[in-house]
Amino acid sequence: MKFDLHTHHERCGHAIGTIRDYVEAGIRHGLSVIGISDHSPYFASDVEQEQPGIAMAKSEFSRYVEEVLKLKQEYAGKIDVLLGVESDFFPEHADVYRRIYEQYPFDYIIGSVHLSGGVSIFNKKRWNGLTDKQKVEQKELYYDLIQQSARSGMFQILGHIDAMRGFYPAFSDIPTDAVDKTLQIIAEQDIAIEINTSGKTKDCGGWYPIDAVLERANHYGVRVTFGSDAHKPERVGDDWELVSQRLKEIGFTEWVYYKQKERQIVAL
Repeated sequence: MKFDLHTHHERCGHAIGTIRDYVEAGIRHGLSVIGISDHSPYFASDVEQEQPGIAMAKSEFSRYVEEVLKLKQEYAGKIDVLLGVESDFFPEHADVYRRIYEQYPFDYIIGSVHLSGGVSIFNKKRWNGLTDKQKVEQKELYYDLIQQSARSGMFQILGHIDAMRGFYPAFSDIPTDAVDKTLQIIAEQDIAIEINTSGKTKDCGGWYPIDAVLERANHYGVRVTFGSDAHKPERVGDDWELVSQRLKEIGFTEWVYYKQKERQIVAL
């Protein structure tokens, strides 16, 4: 059974296509389940739409939910459309986000860290001129945020947990035990990490997370799910079969998706 829980659409300002386009793409690619999970607005901002090229306006959020729920009904029997959101995680604003999410019938929420130390994790310049010690500090700061997101109780899934390597492939080689500590916490919280195939579109040229992290995740008993992180309809379900095969080779026997925040187990 094929599923994809991580898709975007034009509301976020950096994806193309309507939600319907992604649902139709899911049908074409043989998916049984497609999750719509566009970027959350910056709910704690004083302005209506903070960074329009990154996230939707706050006033669009209820319309986004309404549209997904309508499509869920319309496509019932053809494909299971799930209501999700990819939520930024800011510890200082977690309660603001939590209160808003509680108002809507989400099937799942993906928690993703996109800013660390106030700088985008995809900003190549953040690494310029850093000493080896400072690089370790930056990596540990990032994983501390992921640990906090795991413990927040807000999320069923954690998104692209090594995406900081997207435009800095050497990130994976920075020595620290923070990754293992993070995986242990995720396992304790019994939430999932995604295998996110959008990493192939970045400088690192591969999925998030790398195989070494997936091997450690399997060791600690971390649950896994699949997300293409599609920002254009043709990427829906991208590399699903390859990911399934690689997970089997690593030793996983199942992966999961979430419906009404209840875990659904799918054998590999």
